[in-house]
Amino acid sequence: MTEGKKMKLAVLTSGGDSAGMNAVVRAVVKTAIIKGCETWIVREGYEGLVRGNTEGHRHAHSTEKGNMSPRLKGAEAQDDFVHNLRYGDGELLKDGTGDHPGGRTLRGRYIVRVGWDDVRGWFAEGGTLIGTARSTAFRTTEGRLAAVNNMIKEGIDALVVCGGDGSLTGADVFRSEWPQLVSELRTQGKITEEQAARYAHLRIVGLVGSIDNDMSMTDLTIGAPTALHRICESIDNINSTAFSHSRAFVLEVMGRHCGWLALMAGVSCGADFIFIPESPPDAERWEDEMCRMIQSHRDVGKRKTIVIVAEGAQDSTLQPIRAEYVKTVLSDRLGLDTRVTTLGHTQRGGRPCAMDRILPTLQGVEAVEALLEATPETPSYMIGVRENKITRVPLMEAVKMTRQVAEAISQKDFKRAMSLRDPEFCESLEGFYATSVLEREPKLPYHLRMRVGIMHIGAPAGGMNAATCAAVRYCLRQGHKPFAIHNGFVGLLDDNVHQLSWLGVDNWMTRGGSELGTNRKLPDIDLGAVAAKFQQHNFHALIMIGGFEAFSSLRILEEGRKHYPAFNIPIAHLPATISNNVPLTEFSLGSDTSLNALVDACDAIKQSASASRNRVFVVETQGGKCGYIATMGALATGACIVYTPERGIDLDMLRNDVKFLKRRYGLDAKGKSEGRLVLRNEVASEVYTTEVITKMFKEEGGSLFDSRSASLGHTLQGGIPSPLDRARAVRLSLKCMAFLERHHQELLKQQARSKQAPPESAATITIQGTSVQWVPVQDMVEHADMKNRRGKHSWWEGHRELVEALVARPQILAKTTEKKEANN
Repeated sequence: MTEGKKMKLAVLTSGGDSAGMNAVVRAVVKTAIIKGCETWIVREGYEGLVRGNTEGHRHAHSTEKGNMSPRLKGAEAQDDFVHNLRYGDGELLKDGTGDHPGGRTLRGRYIVRVGWDDVRGWFAEGGTLIGTARSTAFRTTEGRLAAVNNMIKEGIDALVVCGGDGSLTGADVFRSEWPQLVSELRTQGKITEEQAARYAHLRIVGLVGSIDNDMSMTDLTIGAPTALHRICESIDNINSTAFSHSRAFVLEVMGRHCGWLALMAGVSCGADFIFIPESPPDAERWEDEMCRMIQSHRDVGKRKTIVIVAEGAQDSTLQPIRAEYVKTVLSDRLGLDTRVTTLGHTQRGGRPCAMDRILPTLQGVEAVEALLEATPETPSYMIGVRENKITRVPLMEAVKMTRQVAEAISQKDFKRAMSLRDPEFCESLEGFYATSVLEREPKLPYHLRMRVGIMHIGAPAGGMNAATCAAVRYCLRQGHKPFAIHNGFVGLLDDNVHQLSWLGVDNWMTRGGSELGTNRKLPDIDLGAVAAKFQQHNFHALIMIGGFEAFSSLRILEEGRKHYPAFNIPIAHLPATISNNVPLTEFSLGSDTSLNALVDACDAIKQSASASRNRVFVVETQGGKCGYIATMGALATGACIVYTPERGIDLDMLRNDVKFLKRRYGLDAKGKSEGRLVLRNEVASEVYTTEVITKMFKEEGGSLFDSRSASLGHTLQGGIPSPLDRARAVRLSLKCMAFLERHHQELLKQQARSKQAPPESAATITIQGTSVQWVPVQDMVEHADMKNRRGKHSWWEGHRELVEALVARPQILAKTTEKKEANN
């Protein structure tokens, strides 16, 4: 790109659709405009590039009367943010009326200029509003030549592609061939020498849109979390009828070469058996193994059976395993009343979940940054995610590794196929078997077996019960005895303790809240009595599942070891709180469930606000003195203002907020104002309450906008936990159990009669960046703001600026200042 030339960027979606693609388009368009770029969408994927815009339609949308953005006096057209506000085609795309023959139409236009408001509200929509198609024409040199010509006609020199591995491979091929194709066009006289020089290099970046989560070098693909939601919702609904009739259900889910959906659904829903392509069963024994496993579950009293089959499932000889055949085996061998349910394309549909709004948004922002930094020498990048970190990886390396999985499976090298999947995939498969297989004999010798206490502390959070279920079943598999301590430390002092069974926790995976009961009391209510109860019940290890109270309890117990020998046992803390306020860890169980509850509520509220055309809703969220839920919720719902305890609220801030809202509503097309959301954490300010802010907005809004308030309260604790919280609960709970076993065995090696547990044996399991790490409680204290009950530093705090950027707050307030200065 020549010096001073404004980048013109286009975004397309290709291959199979997936929830979250619209969030990508929205984020790319808005970020590019903020960065001073011109933005375009390409309809129908690569096919749209090949077809281009027919003569007479090119640029019609930028000059048609009535569709220009509102202008500011004295503003330069090329540099004015407001000039890029809207070009009039956003509604056609969102409403699906683009090909309507009458009036304004997109017929004959496949490369369409879009502005800020043209992608307004898109990320709450499923699928892809700009269309997708598998283009045979683009696979030919002639088709790609036409695509280059059409892009140069519109002046486009950068491309964002959201699709699967085939789409991303096409993108890399397109970029590598670009110079030769430009040269060919110059030879044919279709472009000028100046155009050939100006468009000598194509900048390109890929994002993975695939419900199968089948791309290597990234933990999640766009659309996979929502597809998992759809599957788990279906299984959760099937569970009740399966239990009622004591039936077996065989469910077929998508996943031709990748079993991620089947595996994670199996873990999240407590399935009895799964079939995935990467780890096929033995061809000669799988029927016997499946029947033995399911019969063992029935023998202990289980009334329902769930078997999940990935569509690409096969045995070790590569013979397909079909759901109908599995049904026949269960019916004939075990005499079970069995039904088959094929979920099909319902897995692709529906509104995106919170994760499929947040991650595509962050990835879309990173995609634009990657394009701006691209040079002819840099590789084409794929934007991915590792644990909680947005990453850039060479696109073709990821595609190559992905295809190696399919090759390994076809060569029956299943061990290699599993090694090419990310570590979490392998851990989840081990976790499934650890929690679903009923062993006839415990795995550990008697002297290594433990009596493990399990306790919930603090407020209830989604995933607490799933973590408990996983811990209990792992204990029984190993030979340990799991004990439920009901109602926290108060329950312990009341001897409200009982041993848990395999069947007793069978339905806990899908239950919200806390089956054990929980409260906020800490062990220092009577530390000596707590130690006596530890000794009375002869606990060898303790796992505490909860938020900041559990962290504080861990600290008290670890410090109490100096005075009470009963506390010299391994103690693990598994963070579980919707506030996500435990120091160092980036995710706590329950936070994803809470975000989804917030998204559902805010979608409904925004619908009401938009119906009124000019209404601002001030929505109060929970979260204590931690602004995680408010900030990430604002990012997931498109809120225009967010108030958090970390930043607080003052009069200058409120004055600017009113200015912003007035200016933003003044820029809306007449009669088409949008309802808007303001998210406020419950304790962001003691003075400027939700009620005060609502009244202030209502008073200041005048004829421009009205204001109402809504308090989400305890609804944010959610109902049924989200699949991601359930799967994460199982994974982290099993790591906790391995931690307890390891430190228990180390203690057994001590010769002294009175064992002395080292400081590192009382620790919290944390997710940090791309890894899971154990942090001793005393190290955790250094990073904790004990007064405000949160970490000193939070990874998500920078996202507040992104929330403001995605509603153009800096630009709009800047224009207000410019206008005031011009008037003076």
